[in-house]
Amino acid sequence: MIETTILRKPLLKATLPKRQVTAVDVREIRFQPNQQTGRHKHPCPVIGYIAEGSAVLQIEGQPPQQLPTGSAFYEPADVIITRFDNASATAPMKFIAQYLLDGDQPLIEML
Repeated sequence: MIETTILRKPLLKATLPKRQVTAVDVREIRFQPNQQTGRHKHPCPVIGYIAEGSAVLQIEGQPPQQLPTGSAFYEPADVIITRFDNASATAPMKFIAQYLLDGDQPLIEML
């Protein structure tokens, strides 16, 4: 018997501030073991999905979030991200990031 039901598993629900989105830039990003992003921010909201490995996300003023494979995450626009690191010392990590842009914007600003 073939399953005909479409399953929709909730991963993330994020409330976005009122803003115009004119483009979406979707990127696959790979980190080596122990690789870290460093302090940064985005001029636009970023929604992502951990496809392989695990990450640690920390928004300034909040506790770190552990993001195992299959986790979705949200990085608000213009907020300092203190950490977005590969949580593993031995395995690579891959995630998909969706940048919700308003016009021609840079994707990231390193601090």
